[in-house]
Amino acid sequence: MKKILVTGFEPFGGAKINPAWEAVKALPETIVGAQVIKLHVPVEFGAGAQKVIDALEAERPEIVLCVGQAGGRSKITPEFVGINWAHARIPDNAGKQPLSQRIIDGAPDAYFASLPVNAMVAAMNQAEIPAAVSYTAGTYVCNDVMYQVLHALATRFPETRGTFLHVPFATEQVVEKNAAAAEKAAAAEKTRQVPSMSLEMMTRGLQIALEAALANDVDLADSESGTTC
Repeated sequence: MKKILVTGFEPFGGAKINPAWEAVKALPETIVGAQVIKLHVPVEFGAGAQKVIDALEAERPEIVLCVGQAGGRSKITPEFVGINWAHARIPDNAGKQPLSQRIIDGAPDAYFASLPVNAMVAAMNQAEIPAAVSYTAGTYVCNDVMYQVLHALATRFPETRGTFLHVPFATEQVVEKNAAAAEKAAAAEKTRQVPSMSLEMMTRGLQIALEAALANDVDLADSESGTTC
């Protein structure tokens, strides 16, 4: 049986949940006959990536998809590229805050996704789930995990294809943030303005994206829309 490793982060920045993990843990146990292995990952430079790499060593999956939260985005966004650079706006959950430094000395400046991100986006959009290819995973722990995992695939696990994927805020998070900041009427207005997505739609999007990844060894041409937000 084929294996898919899907990872999601713990909460960070004072949040009570991380929609990445909530969506990942709701995935079915198998997708198109492939076993789905779900991994909870710390929001910590180095340690988060190492936990994923240890799972790659133990499980040897055909596919690895790491999932994180990108507050402010309105779509599910598979990432096209991870860069060899760490610059943290806030400390991670272990208090580390690297600034303007390479992730792996002597390694390439960037690695590109080895999953068919355009096909994944096309499949989600066809199912009426908002999705777009992203060309920046940022410089926080999400990018740290993406870059280090893709480096591991390139140097140690060539049989595995992978990438990173960002999901928006969960609807519940947006309501909570606004309710804490304003009166009920004002909070309702802000809820309409801050991008969010239901956890159910996120999980469905992840499943469809993974189905597309399994079905496409070669990616489609560039999708119609991308995002850098």
